[in-house]
Amino acid sequence: MSWHVYILKCADGTLYAGATNDVVRRVVAHDAGKGAKYTRGRCPVALVWKRRVKDRSAALKLEARIKRMTREEKLTLVAPD
Repeated sequence: MSWHVYILKCADGTLYAGATNDVVRRVVAHDAGKGAKYTRGRCPVALVWKRRVKDRSAALKLEARIKRMTREEKLTLVAPD
């Protein structure tokens, strides 16, 4: 089972980071208002970045690191090359 860390851009322009083993299912849940409490009132959401990692532990560590980043650092991370 592969794990991913992802960043969503919410309708209000804010960014949300999460970790999952099924990105499509998770984004659909967020968009339906059944994801994280943070995204429930900020739909629709758009997937702007994702990264595959080796396991759940690595996913949770990367998610925590991203959540500690400033908005500017997150925007740099999701910017196209």
